[in-house]
Amino acid sequence: MKRMLIGYGLSVVFGMILGLGIANSKFLEETVGGLLVSLQSLPSICWLPIAVLWFGLTEKAILFVVVMGSLLSVTISMETGRKQLPKIYSMAGRNLGAGGFQLLLHVTLPASLPYIVTGLKQGWAFAWRSLISGEMIFVSLGLGQLLMMGRDLNDMSQVIAVMILIIALGYIVDGLVFKTVEKRLQERWGLAPAS
Repeated sequence: MKRMLIGYGLSVVFGMILGLGIANSKFLEETVGGLLVSLQSLPSICWLPIAVLWFGLTEKAILFVVVMGSLLSVTISMETGRKQLPKIYSMAGRNLGAGGFQLLLHVTLPASLPYIVTGLKQGWAFAWRSLISGEMIFVSLGLGQLLMMGRDLNDMSQVIAVMILIIALGYIVDGLVFKTVEKRLQERWGLAPAS
């Protein structure tokens, strides 16, 4: 789980920065923007050979695969959220004295939250799959390695048990973390559906 949290955290930070950069720069949008969607169609396990060449059979290689698995989802969602922001919001923020970082913190990010949260959820799912895939190939203790041990031992019960555990952990993270965050953000920013 440590690998997951570190890799996902890095992808969130870099993805938000890259997404904002692409949304705010015509040059980046024209050069990098189109490439992102193409790269997202690449399964994250395809990053593994590059990771092994760069980092060897180390934890850094798995971490790289996790970051690459989720980075693009976060980046694209941040870019889309920023681009969908009505110009009147930024104009109103500037008229009220916000500029630079204040405008980003108090106008851009809150107005982009629906897109950001969607990207964070999708990024988490991609990072989770990337981690399991990386662990299946590397000899390192983790759920992916337990899956491979079950396969090697021809132990169907172990394989199914690990698969159920992977699904349960994904369900718990979505239910306890993302649904709670979504609900609080919706209430905080007045986005909660009318009852």
